[in-house]
Amino acid sequence: MYQNEISKEEVAALELIQYEGPIRVIDSMETFEEEIEQIEREQILGFDTETRPSFKKGKVYPTSLIQISSLEKAWILRVNRFGYPKRLLELLSGEMPLKIGLGLQDDLRRLRADFQFEPHGFLDLQHYVEAFRINEKGLKKISGIVLNRRISKSQQVSNWDADVLSEAQLRYAATDAWICLMIYNSLRDSIK
Repeated sequence: MYQNEISKEEVAALELIQYEGPIRVIDSMETFEEEIEQIEREQILGFDTETRPSFKKGKVYPTSLIQISSLEKAWILRVNRFGYPKRLLELLSGEMPLKIGLGLQDDLRRLRADFQFEPHGFLDLQHYVEAFRINEKGLKKISGIVLNRRISKSQQVSNWDADVLSEAQLRYAATDAWICLMIYNSLRDSIK
């Protein structure tokens, strides 16, 4: 049903897609408390993290952001600003909601270096797509195969610890979590 692989040239020819909905930046305990109940009510969430890039070998920064997305709303949790409240740890440790991401091993290893928790309820698209005989591992190529759209990676190495995140950074971060959810839903719906 899906092609196994896609070339960079084929991806480049596809129409660009990005998350266009509302984004709530959570940068304090106050905003976290305002939003966490809505996040917890979701059954399935897209998930990603961003970390300030390091250009020195061996230098690793703590996680800057956790991005969580439903189909209708994205939340950018600036954990570098307000830390890891108990309810966030419970969300990341709980079987529900299901959290869909890509390349989660690195994200979760970095998060576990920031604080101690046992991750549960995560599904890694890199493994999930294998059941559909998709051989690609990158989000850009998987999006091209499954959604027939490409995503931009132009903000990937920007400063995620900046005092103020630009609109381009916020859209990029929200898209990375949201697109994981879109891909998962599309694959799941194809087998109904």
